[in-house]
Amino acid sequence: MRLFAGLREAAGWGERLVGWDEADAEASRNHRPGAGEVTPRSLWRQLQLGAVDLPAGLRVAVNHPFASSDQPLQPGDELAFLPPISGG
Repeated sequence: MRLFAGLREAAGWGERLVGWDEADAEASRNHRPGAGEVTPRSLWRQLQLGAVDLPAGLRVAVNHPFASSDQPLQPGDELAFLPPISGG
């Protein structure tokens, strides 16, 4: 998992390996539609990276392309959270 810009600074880390067994067990405790699937949203909550839910404007990338925060992840996927970026 990778964090960029202000997210990296706030968390105090930029890259972290998340064990699949731990992530899968946490996702199974969601008790919601799709429970048991590891998603970017479930990992955000598990790692307590800020707000309970993903902040507005936050982008998610899985294996480099942008993806939905509810996309099921597979072992070995690279997940990145990118805050809103401005500039020109």
